[in-house]
Amino acid sequence: MVSVSTWFRYIANKLDYSVSLSYKSYKGGLINDKEVIDSVWKNLFQGKLTFLHWNKGQEMAPTIGDQGGTLLVRKLPAADPMRVFVGDVVLLKDPEKSDNFLVRRLAAIEGYEMASTDEKDEPFVLDKDECWVLADNEKLKAKVRYMLLEHHINRIYIG
Repeated sequence: MVSVSTWFRYIANKLDYSVSLSYKSYKGGLINDKEVIDSVWKNLFQGKLTFLHWNKGQEMAPTIGDQGGTLLVRKLPAADPMRVFVGDVVLLKDPEKSDNFLVRRLAAIEGYEMASTDEKDEPFVLDKDECWVLADNEKLKAKVRYMLLEHHINRIYIG
């Protein structure tokens, strides 16, 4: 049986997710004042906070098996430095193919200074809402990605 405090934490997380998602929609002009409460209510009681994602490919081996695997993903209300941390394994939308998702490790977030091993490249600092993600598999020549942190980033739990 799950403790009462666990249920309260779960409901608090769901409420936080529902409110922030509804606020994003309201701020973006997708819903009006009257629809905000309906949106919060709907997300609180009908929305899912966690879901399963099947990962295929070898980019994250050995962290996730060579053949891929099923991952437990927790939706985040906002992808800000208070909710995602360097070293987290995250699920995010592929900027090149909007139907695909990428599983990558978060290597740097806003404020981190990035330097290259190539002396020709100038060091730079990641701006607000920017992140740097990479694959765990060193054998593959997977692309290092420089992305915006703002949309569709979720934390993955590996057991």
